[in-house]
Amino acid sequence: MPATAPEDVVIEDVVIAGAGPNGLMLACELSLAGVRPLVLDRLPGRTEENRANGLVGQVVRMLDRRGLYQRLSGSTEPPRPGPSFVFGAMSLDLRTLDDNPLYGLPVPQRRVEQVLEERATELGVQIRRGHELTGLSQDDQGVTAEVTGPDGPYRLRTRYLVGADGGRSLTRKLSGIDFPGVTTDDTISRTAHVTLPPAMIDPATGGLDVPGYGIIPPFMHHRTERGMFVFAPFPSGPPLLSTTEWDPAHDGDRPLTVEELRESARRVLGADLPLSPPQGQGPHLLRRLTGGNTRLADRFRDRRVLLVGDAAHVHFAIGGPGLNLGLQDTVNLGWKLAAEIHGWAPPGLLDSYETERRPAAQRVVMHTQAQAALIKPGGEITALRELFTELLADRHNVQRIADMMAGADIRYDMGTDDPHPLVGRWAPDLLLDTPTGPVRLARLTAAARPLLLDLTEDASPAKEAAPWHDRVDTLTTHCPDPNPPATALLLRPDGYIAWASAAPRPTSHERDTLRAALTRWFGTTG
Repeated sequence: MPATAPEDVVIEDVVIAGAGPNGLMLACELSLAGVRPLVLDRLPGRTEENRANGLVGQVVRMLDRRGLYQRLSGSTEPPRPGPSFVFGAMSLDLRTLDDNPLYGLPVPQRRVEQVLEERATELGVQIRRGHELTGLSQDDQGVTAEVTGPDGPYRLRTRYLVGADGGRSLTRKLSGIDFPGVTTDDTISRTAHVTLPPAMIDPATGGLDVPGYGIIPPFMHHRTERGMFVFAPFPSGPPLLSTTEWDPAHDGDRPLTVEELRESARRVLGADLPLSPPQGQGPHLLRRLTGGNTRLADRFRDRRVLLVGDAAHVHFAIGGPGLNLGLQDTVNLGWKLAAEIHGWAPPGLLDSYETERRPAAQRVVMHTQAQAALIKPGGEITALRELFTELLADRHNVQRIADMMAGADIRYDMGTDDPHPLVGRWAPDLLLDTPTGPVRLARLTAAARPLLLDLTEDASPAKEAAPWHDRVDTLTTHCPDPNPPATALLLRPDGYIAWASAAPRPTSHERDTLRAALTRWFGTTG
């Protein structure tokens, strides 16, 4: 970055375009790593529009490891996985799984944004609302961003610009990153908060008892040969109903009405629902969507411009994977980008953001497209569903699909010779002894710092990590579990294990591989 800049240009380390959940979470991650980003958003305030209605998968555990789960859930208890979920409108019984990864948090997206903005403000992040990115240019030292704010246009000079500005990302378009994929226009989805007669709620299941049809379980995608129906009685407001139809009669550009949703439900279920507008304080959702997009950016980085969340990938929303994928982008990128800013990043660290996260996005695109196919009408689809139902009676298949949908099947290549089975995977939430009593590992990761956890008899891993003390925290302790999954773990800030040992006293080879892992991910010392 040049030492001087034109008088009308302000110099920043990182500018983030977009103050949605992904932009705000990235701002928090950068701040925890000692970088103060500037966040821009074209809207004058947080949107009150209802979008996502909850979080599911690894993202729930990740928020727990940043101390944000408690704020969002209002509970002091750790997150717990749910007993069931749905894949392609087919039920997944999760109660028999050895390790159930499908954690859920039924919190509206606007509340997620509120909590993340509060946290970002606590960390000193500057958020400029009503300021829109309108242009950018790059050189070898940084990015010049053209911005229009309430007082007119101005320029920012930044070392890195991150686009967190959604599926129609102007950042992506201005940087010349292609967004290949497919657009469909053969469906119409209608979703609204409604009021239903209390007598229609089945006391045993909490499902919707539709006269002339039967009980529809709550929070499950329910397929018929004419479409799909969802009944979602969220505790934070009136129930949400949603229908999806293929090649239906188009309703033009008129705003959706409750009566239109009622007619759609009648076509899908073949039965009438006595719906009326929702009661109580809003905002209430009333939305019609035609078609959809499945797209994946051909690269997540163009020199000093990077993309996260929907700016990098959009897909069918079934199963709610969007925020799970996008927020995990941010915790992967945040510490790596901060390392570049601080000047200690080893070669290739920032490039590893794309090599790790783009395959994760490809996997979400794959399974959401598969689910979209499984819910379509037609006799051949019904036959395919019968086969899947048989396969889902096997808990091993359920485990595999649950891991995929949660993002728990990700294993990054850590470049370690002869690695421990945990290397490259998400760290388990161990219970650890401390002077003040047992503490979950999740409570020790809120600062988003690399952590070497040493449970060995000779504390040799901690000694090896001493030269990295300015970048890597070390904890020498014990685990009450008589058979812990490892005796030493090196955790990256995003919660993934870069090195592990099972030996009470690690061998010289293991100590060598620890030093190699420290250098690979956290640079050289001295």
